[in-house]
Amino acid sequence: MSADERPTLEVGRIIKAQGLKGQVLVDLWTDRHERLRPGAELFTERGTLVVVASAPHQQRFIVTLEGVATREGAEALRGLVLHAQRIEDDQVIWIDQLFGAELFDASGVSHGKVVDVEANPASDILVLDSGALVPLTFVTSVEANVRIDVDVPDGLFE
Repeated sequence: MSADERPTLEVGRIIKAQGLKGQVLVDLWTDRHERLRPGAELFTERGTLVVVASAPHQQRFIVTLEGVATREGAEALRGLVLHAQRIEDDQVIWIDQLFGAELFDASGVSHGKVVDVEANPASDILVLDSGALVPLTFVTSVEANVRIDVDVPDGLFE
């Protein structure tokens, strides 16, 4: 699959214009800060935006975008959801790889399919169609959208 054919992921949103020179304030929804490095491409419903520069600012980022040089231009981008291509990293489990996958414990017993993933400060939680909740920290392997193997403490599914 070529880079252009890879699915894109939602990575953030433009909150508002920042300053008078066309910069925007971005709420980044990922810990992959390279999404905002110079030259990075962000896709929106209005087209592709190219990052010129970015700097952290109070849990968000001030971002300069190619071709946006005025406050009015930046304000016109307010609210846009930013998408980016998936970063190939074998050490990462992407949320979209979990949905619809059947979850099996270490004994090979199926406990249902993943229907949701809830954010949780300690560990995101897999929500199964059976009603079971499984912290992501117990996942041992993932076959994208097909199978998830977990090693959970005794009693988790009772």
